[in-house]
Amino acid sequence: MKKLTTPYYLIDEIKLQRNLKIIDQLRQASGAKAVLALKCFSTWSVFDLMRQSLDGTTSSSLFEARLGREEFGKEVHAYSVAFSKSDIQAVCQFADKVIFNSLSQLKMYQSEVKNIKVGLRINPGISYSHFDLADPARRYSRLGASDQDEIMKSSSLFSGVMFHFNCENDDIENICSAIDFISKNYGNLLEKMQWVSLGGGIYFTKDGYPLDRFCEKLKNFSEAFDIQVYLEPGETAITDCAELVTTVLDVVHNEIDIAIVDASVEAHMLDHLIYRTTARIASPEPGPHPVVIAGRTCLAGDVFGKYELKTRLEPGSEIRIADAAGYTMVKKNWFNGLPMPAIVVQRLDGSIEMVKKFDYQDFKHSLS
Repeated sequence: MKKLTTPYYLIDEIKLQRNLKIIDQLRQASGAKAVLALKCFSTWSVFDLMRQSLDGTTSSSLFEARLGREEFGKEVHAYSVAFSKSDIQAVCQFADKVIFNSLSQLKMYQSEVKNIKVGLRINPGISYSHFDLADPARRYSRLGASDQDEIMKSSSLFSGVMFHFNCENDDIENICSAIDFISKNYGNLLEKMQWVSLGGGIYFTKDGYPLDRFCEKLKNFSEAFDIQVYLEPGETAITDCAELVTTVLDVVHNEIDIAIVDASVEAHMLDHLIYRTTARIASPEPGPHPVVIAGRTCLAGDVFGKYELKTRLEPGSEIRIADAAGYTMVKKNWFNGLPMPAIVVQRLDGSIEMVKKFDYQDFKHSLS
């Protein structure tokens, strides 16, 4: 195989399939359905594989809902923090369920969605998140209805509810307690509903996660209220299935060696910058050589992190950034006019497919 030009995102379908098998196991054992959260991962070149283990998609915008219908099929759940009238009129062509963020929006567009299943997002006032930025129950949160009296008064207007209140929650005790909390505080409402989504952010594909216990909890919850449970895996579905493959362009020294690669945190793995987290390195392996790995934009803080690696880096060295699927390709941008990483897929049979390559015309036409 001809060596690919870096940078590129490399999605490994064998690693992806590992997560999908766990989702399949959960669906079968618990009776819950799972819809892919497109806000995290929308790379539709692997949807043929993902479709086999997921019940559909959930979206956060009109465009995501349309993509889900056109490229994934199956169920399409359409949510938005705020729909415009034109959004609602268009999204009804693609969605099986429309989930409103507030009662005011639900009532405003009630006549527009009379022939479609309607849901309401609820803010239960509890959450699990390591970051205030991603905490759906943070102070002054705009995410979901919170007035229980008003919700109950309007319950005849919708057939389902969505509680999205987790971010990277790998704590089985916490999620079980949260489900108990929802059962206790919203039981009267759930008895009126046909379906309930517990949202995403539940890291049940993590190694060692007590999946059997989680499945039992979901099954009991569903049976207690005679209700269809949905989960919305995003990161959980694609964790550790991709790398950002880069090449070192230069090594400068300022107290420590700084390797500058042909990619960027700001443009290609933005969440690390937003949440001030350090990217994991898939290769080279850890070792004795300290180095900072940095992107090549003009932003001073465009830094992947500080590492100690087995080999000393030099121009031409390859560096693979781990866990590069979630919230990366959906957020990539043209900052500094940098070449955007291609999207490459290693299929189940081992073959390598370049599914998307970006060029100057893509950059030019993204502007005006």
